[in-house]
Amino acid sequence: MHVTIPYVVGALLFGLGVYGVVRRRNAILVLMAVELMLNAVNLILVTADVSLRSALRAVPGEAWATPNSQAGSGGVFALFVIVLAAAEVGVGLAIVLQYYRMRKAVAVDEVPLAEAENEQVRG
Repeated sequence: MHVTIPYVVGALLFGLGVYGVVRRRNAILVLMAVELMLNAVNLILVTADVSLRSALRAVPGEAWATPNSQAGSGGVFALFVIVLAAAEVGVGLAIVLQYYRMRKAVAVDEVPLAEAENEQVRG
């Protein structure tokens, strides 16, 4: 498989996620768009790891690195992004559910930020 195909797919997925964050009003759909962007980054990280590892196959391993390891740094970074995405979903859904309990809606553009600032000053 040619190496540019996963890069193009990752860029398209990231662009679709950005479009979803900018255009969506529902907070759940905004969280899904952020997850799409994080998965696009995972695809690009793993593809970069595989392509760089195949390009640097002739370069000997460093003393501090594990030269015979099959796990690449792109896969490790992708694992960190997956953990970050899981934490983001947990916190984001908790915030959305609490907001839904208070306001009975999850429309992002209707969140009264100025009213919340006035309530904090009063309280």
